[in-house]
Amino acid sequence: MIDLNSVPEFYQGYVKSLGQSDLVPLLLKTGDEFIEFGRGLSEAQGAYRYAEGKWTIKEVIQHVIDSERIFAYRALRFARNDKTEIPGFEQNDYVPESNAEKRPIHSLMTEFTNARASTVDLFTSFTDEMRKRSGVSNKVEMSVGALGYIISGHLKHHLNVIHERYSR
Repeated sequence: MIDLNSVPEFYQGYVKSLGQSDLVPLLLKTGDEFIEFGRGLSEAQGAYRYAEGKWTIKEVIQHVIDSERIFAYRALRFARNDKTEIPGFEQNDYVPESNAEKRPIHSLMTEFTNARASTVDLFTSFTDEMRKRSGVSNKVEMSVGALGYIISGHLKHHLNVIHERYSR
């Protein structure tokens, strides 16, 4: 469970939506929910965007994968007591370069499954002391534990957006 005050303000909505849960079971649960969702997608659904200029579902999936890797990398650096400040990333620059549109849904979902398994292994390996460590990324201080909850909350946020805006 996480103290919401330890989560950077920008991410508090993501984390608040998760309720109070232990981190690793939460990572497993949100991962399983996303995998179940992805199993039911057709290629046509994956190519759908709800408005001009918005991401397709495939691009959203790739964005979730990219973000998970970036957040996990930050957690690894901070857990290892690396105090070097980490710059942010611009998600809107990543999506056009992701090649998500040309990939089949099953390939994207396999990549997500593997990335999530790696994230679960990473956070399982951290001691309580490591989870309390923090560092600065994108000019904001955050703890290793907060990053784990942000990963789950970010995924849940995008799954909710898909259900709300992409349903036909």
